[in-house]
Amino acid sequence: MSIAEHTANVGAVSADQLVELIERIERLELKKAAVAGDIRDAFSEAKNEGFDIKAIREILKIRKLDAAVREEQETVIEVYKRALGMDSNLGEREAA
Repeated sequence: MSIAEHTANVGAVSADQLVELIERIERLELKKAAVAGDIRDAFSEAKNEGFDIKAIREILKIRKLDAAVREEQETVIEVYKRALGMDSNLGEREAA
């Protein structure tokens, strides 16, 4: 087999593989767009039911976190809130 024949065969296989990959990506992009539309619809439904969308987005973000990471973040936030005098339990403890 000559170099030209080998290159043509490799090029043909690579071109076929490339076409398959591109078409697969295009199908996935279509599915992604459909899912994004479904997510928008779900948020719209939540808003129509009176739920706070910003709070829902925050909860979704928190739920994605590993439990240990989430606990660490919550601890740091509590420390910062106390340092700023924003501790919600502070008034209850002072009143007692």
